[in-house]
Amino acid sequence: MGAGHDHGHTHGGPPPTGTAAAAYKGRLRIALTITLCVMVAEIIGGVMADSLALIADATHMATDAVGLAMALMAIHFAGRPATAKRTYGYARAEILAALANCLLLLGAGGFLLFEAVQRFITPAGTKGGLTIAFALFGLVANMISLSLLVRGQQESLNVRGAYLEVLADALGSVTVLIAAGVILTTGWQAADPIASLVIGLMIVPRTVKLLRETLDVLLEAAPKGVDMAEVRAHMLALPGVEDVHDLHAWTITSGMPVLSAHVVVDPSALDAGGHEKILHDLQHCLGDHFDVEHCTFQLEPSGHAEHEARLCH
Repeated sequence: MGAGHDHGHTHGGPPPTGTAAAAYKGRLRIALTITLCVMVAEIIGGVMADSLALIADATHMATDAVGLAMALMAIHFAGRPATAKRTYGYARAEILAALANCLLLLGAGGFLLFEAVQRFITPAGTKGGLTIAFALFGLVANMISLSLLVRGQQESLNVRGAYLEVLADALGSVTVLIAAGVILTTGWQAADPIASLVIGLMIVPRTVKLLRETLDVLLEAAPKGVDMAEVRAHMLALPGVEDVHDLHAWTITSGMPVLSAHVVVDPSALDAGGHEKILHDLQHCLGDHFDVEHCTFQLEPSGHAEHEARLCH
């Protein structure tokens, strides 16, 4: 005997249309506008001051702009309704955007490291005072963008990717300020390529962490914070449940964990309304204790698993 049930709760994060990032679409647009303005300003400032550190920060800003634009595009596609062919719609587009952001960040980090080494070989005369002025402008703008995205980065990998990019930019602006101060006070020109190296090295660890989380989603690993052994134990503790097999949990996109399971029950528990009670107990267990909102259960009597096709195991 089989049964499926879709169980949903509202927790105040994602909007009714679906993904967790959709609620921050307006803030992402503002952050994108700020990023583009700072990028243009730092390119001009880098050329005027002959500062590789400023140009490096502008390069990262360009990567951020592309990442933010892709995040907005992903939210648009993720909000499109499901179809008979794409039963979850385009929700996974957000995760693909996060993956693309990771690749862009790694590319930008490698470029900055290469350019910094070249600047050591061929030193340049960086103007410290002008560099400070443009770096301060970039820092203030980045702090505004961070304040817009700080909440959303806790709910969506897509928004988190954008947040980490802006955070790296803010730290990059601080690094540029320090390097420019050293040049202004001591005349030590090597501070500029050193700052560029630091900016490049700051990008990599955060990107690797985001990449790992993104790949977990794409490889359909269990949702973060969901202990599958504990889930199984909770289900087995419910009255009437004899066994659980084919238990799977994964994440479609940020804020959309799903779970499916075959639940072996006492045949007598499936009579006289027992079927509905077991489903309700399972829904309550998974929805409330583990915050898994979309669950599909197949209830089956003892011995049924022996008749299932091998591919279903």
